[in-house]
Amino acid sequence: MIAVCNHDSYFVQKNDAFSVMGLLPEQKITAVLRMLAYGASAYQVDEITRMGKSTILESLMRFYGAIKYIYTSEYLRTPTDMDLQRLLKKGEMRGFPGMIGSIDCMHWMWKNCPSAWQDAYGDKKMSKKYHLEALASFDTWI
Repeated sequence: MIAVCNHDSYFVQKNDAFSVMGLLPEQKITAVLRMLAYGASAYQVDEITRMGKSTILESLMRFYGAIKYIYTSEYLRTPTDMDLQRLLKKGEMRGFPGMIGSIDCMHWMWKNCPSAWQDAYGDKKMSKKYHLEALASFDTWI
């Protein structure tokens, strides 16, 4: 929260034209995190956080921009040769030589698969599955 507030003054609590304190940064960020964590819409979050829908959507867009700006250079970049060497060395120390990261796969049952996509995601038993994959290093650097 501190990093986001330092990046974008929108999240800092300020007085309005009538000297009334505005929304807390915790309110704005909580609304955004609820939307992201639960897949909720602004309509579902507005009463919990006591914020307007337009403010929630503005907070979401600004939060996304702040996170992208703050963390892209370290966590959301292409690995360098030095990064790969470090990962290979850690993997070798743990007994997995030649392994850059670990792949975690799962088959997720898609209950409400759109009918237009059913051929692409169906299996022999006509159940709809979606295959999710993630690659991460030991320190969760993705």
